[in-house]
Amino acid sequence: MVQATGLLLILWLLPLCLLPPQGDAAPYEPTWESLDSRPLPTWFDEVKFGIFIHWGLFSVPSFGSEWFWWYWKKEKREPYIKFMETNYPPGFSYEDFGPMFTAEFFDADQWADLLKSSGAKYVVLTSKHHEGFTLWGSKYSWSWNAVDVGPKRDIVAELASSIRNRTSLHFGLYHSLFEWFNPLFLSDAYNLFRTKQFPNFKSLPELYEIVNQYHPEVLWSDGDGNAPDTYWNSTGFLAWLYNESPVRDTVVTNDRWGAGSICKHGGYYTCSDRYNPGHLLPHKWENCMTIDKWSWGYRRNAQLSDYLTIQELVKQLVETVSCGGNLLMNIGPTHDGRIPVIFEERLTQMGKWLSVNGEAIFSTKPWRAQNDSVTPEVWYTFKPKENVLYAIFLNWPSSGFLALGEPKGITEMTEVKMIGYEEPLKWASLGEKGMIVAIPQLPVGKLPCEWGWTLQLTEVN
Repeated sequence: MVQATGLLLILWLLPLCLLPPQGDAAPYEPTWESLDSRPLPTWFDEVKFGIFIHWGLFSVPSFGSEWFWWYWKKEKREPYIKFMETNYPPGFSYEDFGPMFTAEFFDADQWADLLKSSGAKYVVLTSKHHEGFTLWGSKYSWSWNAVDVGPKRDIVAELASSIRNRTSLHFGLYHSLFEWFNPLFLSDAYNLFRTKQFPNFKSLPELYEIVNQYHPEVLWSDGDGNAPDTYWNSTGFLAWLYNESPVRDTVVTNDRWGAGSICKHGGYYTCSDRYNPGHLLPHKWENCMTIDKWSWGYRRNAQLSDYLTIQELVKQLVETVSCGGNLLMNIGPTHDGRIPVIFEERLTQMGKWLSVNGEAIFSTKPWRAQNDSVTPEVWYTFKPKENVLYAIFLNWPSSGFLALGEPKGITEMTEVKMIGYEEPLKWASLGEKGMIVAIPQLPVGKLPCEWGWTLQLTEVN
């Protein structure tokens, strides 16, 4: 009787043992409806500012664009053909650039220290661009990777290690789904993507490989080759990424997972390169842009006027964050592993600005108004828990007064300070038209920073 009772108890408890523990999230299904319901890990909205690094074989010719191979061989653009005829012997192929990608000056620790000094909170490295050359020793890119050819080093592993050992930055990887001239992809395209040799034997195995080996917290997909997400099995991969991968709790993804998915599906939206709508969006987004106005990869033929100034970069950051986005600012290293001085200068300048004004950027939320209705080039951010409003003004008022049309000051309650300046600022109410703030007239050497200044306002309507 005791044995029978025990058996009945086991049978009764067995179904309960098979249930998932209470509180565990249900697995995400390989459908966009399910995947899009996943909350974005909170760290991404808090960090606001990241650095993009475009590095690959295109850094060897370093001419025109990182799309060098495509423009030279597919579109046959005259400047690229002439460049090759002038500088390389007849019969020289793009593959011949492989041994020339030497990276002898690549110092991952030095890169990590520079990225840290920029004030950025995450970094995204191109693990593989559309040319197909991988910066790690991929099993699926034999003799077309940085371990077998060129530097004979695992670039991804070295940078990941240095970032994690020397900084608090989140480490991310860019990966191109398609490859311009891969025979498997070209065959699938010829078959109107009814066959799936390339994703099954190349692209998807690479994605699983980099996630399992390097644990990226950002997975920046790109390059769908005009193929739909069903061809790439993007929903199947993302279901694994969110449910089972080693980064399932922290990883964030973008929206470039197949034709038609951009600005519609995925973790956060990029919508287009250099996307900066200038207004608040209902979905988290990222402005990926370049310091070089015309190229993501390094260009030896770039002119000084081709680079954005620090004033322009601060403006991009402020506008983007005020409208709820993150800024991913791109640099392009040289073939031998150097970060060019112009990029180094911009990174350190941005770090200098953030060392003063960072509290108005990091862990902020969009306010009810993104920019001011009276004075141009004034942008707002907000910290709800502290009830602190920040007004970032990009032009120093020569009159000594800054009119703000959006915040309404409360007499004997509202306090206004300028970050980096100790004394409270005087202000006066303009009623329903806002308020006016007296800006201290300081010599240039006494200004809190050189490009863009921040007012901290407490107890305002």
